[in-house]
Amino acid sequence: MAKTLDDSGLSRRTLLKNSSVMLTASAALGLPMLSRATTGDTQHSANKAGTDHSQGTVMDRQLLSLLSQPKIDCHHHIIDPAQFPYPADSTYQPAGSEVGPAAYYEQVMQAFGIRHSVIVQPTSAYGYDNRCLLDTLARNKGRHKGVVVVPNDISSEALTQYKAQGVVGVALNAALLGPERFLKIDTLMGRLAELDLYAQVQVKDDQLLALLPLIERTRARVLIDHSGRPDASAGLQQPAFQALLVLAGNGRTFVKLSGLSQYSKQSYPYADAKPYQLALLQAFSADNCMWGTDWPFLRARQNMELGTVLTNFGEMFPEASDRQKILWDTPARLFGFTA
Repeated sequence: MAKTLDDSGLSRRTLLKNSSVMLTASAALGLPMLSRATTGDTQHSANKAGTDHSQGTVMDRQLLSLLSQPKIDCHHHIIDPAQFPYPADSTYQPAGSEVGPAAYYEQVMQAFGIRHSVIVQPTSAYGYDNRCLLDTLARNKGRHKGVVVVPNDISSEALTQYKAQGVVGVALNAALLGPERFLKIDTLMGRLAELDLYAQVQVKDDQLLALLPLIERTRARVLIDHSGRPDASAGLQQPAFQALLVLAGNGRTFVKLSGLSQYSKQSYPYADAKPYQLALLQAFSADNCMWGTDWPFLRARQNMELGTVLTNFGEMFPEASDRQKILWDTPARLFGFTA
């Protein structure tokens, strides 16, 4: 007897089996289950297959596809104070659930279909001490890339050495350190441009306005971190966010659709952040956008689970073509990842 296939090419029996497996995994990983309203089609398939499943207990096929879809996490941290103690001058020392060693993150990758990642040096925890990040790059050649924290006067030779180890950019965390620190770093930006390294810029509220002249007069490619962290209560027309949208036209600025909890004034699912996410996608297009988890969620205001971060992304960006570009095509192209 021929198997009956659904519109995804999966047999119903296979789909139900996979859904049951993912259902168990989702409970362990903190993933939300479907409401009654969204389980009708799958429930109907289950009944036709002769399997009795209660409503609300079978995972949506689209969510199942999102979980298994190959993806690149473009923003997370490796925190391992046992192997790499925090420097004496660190301004914040993550502890408890904020600690995330490389070996643990490898399991996270396996659970959520993450094939590659961009590790971002946590400015407050490790500062200029990039050893933990570099060790992870060395142990997993080709799987990860890195964004380091460096002094503004770093030499081209030192940047070249970083690049040879898998580093793709330098973090400029104005949100933490203030924009004044980066107003006159034209030499650094020039060196980044020469080496084809990114300037990863994290700002919040209206800070981008102060850095706009620097970005406009230099040639380095720019990664805007965490959606630019706009003031979610100030509306889409706030000057800094409008300036960010304009940067989409310069051909060398890219944006991470991440960090909703960093700028939302609300709790999960951060509904007030959605208009900003959609506006960024419209302005930059999926060809210039990427996604990041921000794992292991330093200084989180509420409990954070990677499963809900991912499903929230799926709900905000339902188009399969957009997801494919944001989760894989764009970062693979920009950072040089292969399958």
